[in-house]
Amino acid sequence: MKIGIVCYPTFGGSGVLATELGMALSQKGHEIHFITYQQPVRLHFHPNIYYHEVSVPTYPLFDFPPYETALTSTLVNVITNNNLDLLHVHYAIPHASAAYFARQILKKSGRDIPYITTLHGTDITLVGRDQTYAPVVAFSINESDAITAVSHNLKDETVASFPIEKNIHVIHNFIDINRFYQSDKDHFKKMLAPNGERILAHVSNFRKVKRVEDVIHVFQKVREKMPCKLLMIGDGPERPNAEELSRSLEVCNDIRFLGKQEQMDEILSISDLFLLTSSYESFGLSALEAMSCGVPVISTNAGGLGEINVHGLTGYLSNVADVDDMAKHAISILENEEVLNQFKNQAKTHAMKFEKQFIIPQYEQLYNEVVQNYKKA
Repeated sequence: MKIGIVCYPTFGGSGVLATELGMALSQKGHEIHFITYQQPVRLHFHPNIYYHEVSVPTYPLFDFPPYETALTSTLVNVITNNNLDLLHVHYAIPHASAAYFARQILKKSGRDIPYITTLHGTDITLVGRDQTYAPVVAFSINESDAITAVSHNLKDETVASFPIEKNIHVIHNFIDINRFYQSDKDHFKKMLAPNGERILAHVSNFRKVKRVEDVIHVFQKVREKMPCKLLMIGDGPERPNAEELSRSLEVCNDIRFLGKQEQMDEILSISDLFLLTSSYESFGLSALEAMSCGVPVISTNAGGLGEINVHGLTGYLSNVADVDDMAKHAISILENEEVLNQFKNQAKTHAMKFEKQFIIPQYEQLYNEVVQNYKKA
């Protein structure tokens, strides 16, 4: 099958999932065409993978470059020139509406193509609810030939927020256990924690919803009980605030801000505990990747996190902003080597339920159903 994948090419969960999905599909023989404004950060090329850049000319007339219009035109060209069978757009805004407009343009020339929209989180829970966008979001989702969501929680949020007229298929995010596994990086760990300190890690895009300052507060409380280090991976608008807080709390010498990193498996392999303090997560892909590397998770109970982080098994769940409870659970895991190893093993075992070999066939089945139904219509 020839599949066009539209996504944001960034380190965010939607772009990561879309990229990993496309690569997995290409390895199964499908021809995959990525369509976005720059090469996705995790994209590794394969004979069956093609990349098409969306170019957005700038004109003095426009205060904001019309990306959706440029994307629509690019979709028309890619679909026509490569005879695509299906579009799979990730993140509703503006990808679903661009797919709809492209399909309408193609119909004028006798060409037609179905599209699937995958909802990832803030396209529904934050941006999509804004009345500036809501009517277009609802319309373009309903015009999709199939809709998927990455968690049951996100499905419920979408149905509660929009007049959705079709069934939403829940297909969870996935991981590649051949990439995300606990490898031997003791030499790396000794460089960062030369005296055997525990290593805590956090990965995000440092937006307000991630509550990165709570990560610093949890770390401070754990550090009062035992020697430890904190790795802050990622970048974004809240990073300066987190750095300033670490200095004011006098814990900055034990915190490394590493910025955006591609070799996440190596960093997670040296970590003892993963912290995710978000006020909302539709799924929590970074937590799942940590678990796959044998790292237990301390997270909030927000959104879909409870669907992957099992309280008392793979880590612990706490209420949003309850840094005392998160720190208490973190200490209970880290202070005893036997308990820590038990949680590490349990986290890894549970993560295997989300391995790509179980998830990719669900997408393939949906693709086949959509294409066959579209041909019959």
